[in-house]
Amino acid sequence: MSLLVSILSTLVIAEFVLGNVASGFIALVNCTDWVKRHKISCTDGILTALAVSRIGLLWVIIFHWYAMLFNPASYSLRVRTIVAIAWVVSNHFSLWLATSLSIFYLLKIANFSSLFFLHLKWRANRVVLMILWGTLILLIFCLVVLSIDEEMQMNGYQGNITWKTNLRDIVYLSNLTVFTLVNFISFSMSLTAFLLLIFSLWKHLKRMQLSGKETQDLSTKVHVRAMQTVISFLLLFAIYFVTLIISVWSFYNPQDLPVFLCFQVWALAYVSGHSLILIWGNKKLSQDFVSALWQVRCWLEEWKLSTL
Repeated sequence: MSLLVSILSTLVIAEFVLGNVASGFIALVNCTDWVKRHKISCTDGILTALAVSRIGLLWVIIFHWYAMLFNPASYSLRVRTIVAIAWVVSNHFSLWLATSLSIFYLLKIANFSSLFFLHLKWRANRVVLMILWGTLILLIFCLVVLSIDEEMQMNGYQGNITWKTNLRDIVYLSNLTVFTLVNFISFSMSLTAFLLLIFSLWKHLKRMQLSGKETQDLSTKVHVRAMQTVISFLLLFAIYFVTLIISVWSFYNPQDLPVFLCFQVWALAYVSGHSLILIWGNKKLSQDFVSALWQVRCWLEEWKLSTL
């Protein structure tokens, strides 16, 4: 078990550092452009907010990992309640900003003749903002249910123990159900966006073949690049969602150490991996990232020469 803990802990630390670097790079580049140009596009705004939420989620996860593994005695139920609330908030924005980005790609890239779709396409920025504002209602509902659940946990041994235990189980199950439903809605919307992108690409390629034009045009490349970004997010999110549900069930069972550590590893892999995918899928970010890596390499070489 000690070997497994050491291996998983090493992965957790590596993913934490990588995730902070990737998300911090996204936020830094977009904020720098924002200051220079005095404006920011909707895509860059979503990416910046997503990067900030990811950094917050990384720190909440690493704090929970450290407290559960190295300092469980001082990790009281009150502290776990605060951590749980912080995690729900950061996880909510992380998932829904990524979902909004998928929907934004769909509205900006896909081509459908439907008047309803065209209406949404012309107002893509407003649609994304409305989705994000609407999800705040879901967040408030989740926090209310979570607060009731945590309050029941802290007052579980006051009064009629049997009645309190049954009520606590009902509230906990309600909390899990609401949490699962909210995350499932986010995943379903991203999956729908991906399927519609595939359908739009298929229609575009069919039109190009009928007209005898080159199929590898700019629109096709944009479709494919957006699809690669969305499907990468979906694959990471699907596995993260499964491990998430398992971990929620074992949240109040610190003795389930292997389950806890495996979730921490995959949660950090999801956050760090998707941040790297966003950099790779964005032309501006990928170019700046390569330039930054090259600059770091030059600095290292100069430092080595100066130490000789």
